[in-house]
Amino acid sequence: MTVPHLELLAHMTIHAPDGIVIVDSEGLILFWNSGSERIFGWKENEAVGQSLDLIIPERHRGPHWNGFHAAMAKGTTRYGASDLLTVPALKADGSSLSIEFSVCLLPDPQGGAGHVGAVIRDVTARRAQEKELRRRLADANVRATSV
Repeated sequence: MTVPHLELLAHMTIHAPDGIVIVDSEGLILFWNSGSERIFGWKENEAVGQSLDLIIPERHRGPHWNGFHAAMAKGTTRYGASDLLTVPALKADGSSLSIEFSVCLLPDPQGGAGHVGAVIRDVTARRAQEKELRRRLADANVRATSV
């Protein structure tokens, strides 16, 4: 890959509309792009150096960290390249949102799992629409069976 391609890749990563986050082996945020700022409301300088707890709801932290530390220790994750995870998350103002994301383990200089990268999308509006559609279908089924 030539240098201009690396510059384009860096520009895309920084300015992508989806969130791109990279954390170290302890879960501390090393990279936080403008898409992450838009999705979560934390500026880069506020997020970098912080724990992922910044965006993980408290009730989900235990299971998250258990899986995270197991993946880092094994050097593999149970999630494949085609897996898209959907979870609740927190915004800077304390409100919740629904996100979908994919993850990949990134190597350290020795070839082990040294970092985790994630590409994140806010799906809050879509999830609300799906919930409303399920409610309407359930209501329609109740009406149809009560006739």
